Amino acid sequence: MAPLNWGLGHAARCIPIIRSLLQNNFSVLLGSDGSALALMRLEFPDLDYVLLPEYHITYPDNAKNLKAHLISQIPSIFRAMREEKVIVGQLVAQGRIDGVISDNRFGVRHKDIPSVFVSHQIRVLSGWSTFITSFAHQQIIKKFDQCWVPDYPGKENLSGAMGHVSNWQHPMRYLGPLSRMKPFKTPIEYDLLILLSGPEPQRTLLEQKLVSELQNSSRRILMVRGVVTNQQQKEKQGVIQTINFLTSAALEQAINSSTLILCRSGYTNIMDLSILQKKVFFIPTPGQYEQEYLARRLKRLNQAAYCHQDDFKETLLNEVDRYEGLHLYAPQLQDSGLKLLFGIF
Repeated sequence: MAPLNWGLGHAARCIPIIRSLLQNNFSVLLGSDGSALALMRLEFPDLDYVLLPEYHITYPDNAKNLKAHLISQIPSIFRAMREEKVIVGQLVAQGRIDGVISDNRFGVRHKDIPSVFVSHQIRVLSGWSTFITSFAHQQIIKKFDQCWVPDYPGKENLSGAMGHVSNWQHPMRYLGPLSRMKPFKTPIEYDLLILLSGPEPQRTLLEQKLVSELQNSSRRILMVRGVVTNQQQKEKQGVIQTINFLTSAALEQAINSSTLILCRSGYTNIMDLSILQKKVFFIPTPGQYEQEYLARRLKRLNQAAYCHQDDFKETLLNEVDRYEGLHLYAPQLQDSGLKLLFGIF
C-alpha cells in the first residue's frame, strides 16, 4: 500500500483499505515517505514498511507562481518515479509482494503483478491547461490494471467533474467515500476544530493567519497542526489549544465533539466530514484548482461555506449556519464490498 506524501490526505484515506485487507487475511507492506509514512506507521506499528523516494512537491509563497513552480518540479517527480519502479521490481523479485495499491504514486506498479491506482482525479483541473494535465494523468492511470475511485458512480457524488469522465475506457471501480472515521454522539468540547494539512509553506502560512485572527476569540478552539512527529506536542496560543497531530481514534473523537470544523477543502477532508455529517468552513490552498473547485461546488450545493486564505476573518464563520453541512448520498461501502475488489489479487 503506497500513498503519495502530499499532506496527510492520501495516507489517511488508505487506512480503511489497509484495515480491510488485514481483516481479509492479506499481508500488507507499507510504502511511502515523510509524514505519510509516519502516519501509517502510527496506525499500523506492527506492519513492515519500505521507504520510497520523495517527490519533493512544494508550494510557493505566492499562489500566482504555483503552475510554474510545479512545472519546475517535474524532473524530480520523474526521477522519483524511476526510483519507485526499481524498488518495486526488487520487491517482486524477492517475492515480498504479489500486488500493488498505489494512491497517486505513478511509479509504484509492475507488469508481472496486479497493480491498482487510487485517485478521485480522472480529470485534473489546472485552469487553461486542464486538457493537458488530464490527458497526461489518464495515460499514467492506464498503465495500471484498475483504477479505484473513492466516490459514488452517479450524478450525486463528492468529486464532481474530477472523478466522472464520460467515454473514457479503462477498468474503473467506484468505492464510495473512504474514511477512517465513524460518527457517534458525544458531548461537545470545542466550538471550533481547525484541521491543518497540505504542503509547505502554505500549511504554515494558514496556521499563522488563523492564530492571528482567532487567538482572542471567545470560542473554544482546538487546532490540529497536521505535523506528524515522534511525540505529540501541545501548547496554547491565546485561547487556541494546539496539538501537532492526532491518531485516528483521537481525531475521530475530536471531530465528533466539535460544533464546527475549519480546514482545507482537500478531498479526504470532504470524505471524512461527509461521513461524520459536520458543519464546515473551507479555506482552499491558494492556487490549487482542485480545492477551489470543490469548495465552490459545495457552496453551490448549499453544503459548506468557504473563503480565500487572505480574506479570512472570524466573522465569516457565522455564515456556516446558512448551510446544510456535509452529508452522504448513500451508505459507505462496507468491508464486504472492498473484499470483492480484492479479488484482483
